[in-house]
Amino acid sequence: MKNLITNTLVSKAGLEALILRLPIGLILAAHGSQKLFAWFGGYGLDGTGQWMASVGLQPGFLMALLAGGAEFFGGVALMLGVMTRLAAMVTAMTMLVALFWVHWGKGFFLTTHGIEYALALLSATTALIFIGGGKCSLDALIGSKVREIEDE
Repeated sequence: MKNLITNTLVSKAGLEALILRLPIGLILAAHGSQKLFAWFGGYGLDGTGQWMASVGLQPGFLMALLAGGAEFFGGVALMLGVMTRLAAMVTAMTMLVALFWVHWGKGFFLTTHGIEYALALLSATTALIFIGGGKCSLDALIGSKVREIEDE
């Protein structure tokens, strides 16, 4: 179990992980806050749930809660670099659903609500699954403490 925890937290990445985590995490957290809290011009859980139900994601309220929670809490976790690989995996799955369920068939570009934006976020979060949080993350701090305990 300790090896699983250590392997999940350890990352050989340097500043590149931080450079990727911060803006992607901010974007995801902002979009999640629109869905959950109606911040930044969002519709909140009720409005987002109604829209999700209208595009076939049922039950709409639950789907809004899951998508908003994944984006908001996953985005915050990415910014902090805590449980980075898990947060990246959850947000990547959310972007995969968005890409195929919502944006597919609407072209490529953002101007037509195409796949461009969801694809960019999917690519970035997938990369973070593999590279982890990097040396400037809470994962690195926690991982070093776990290694100290293992060495005792």
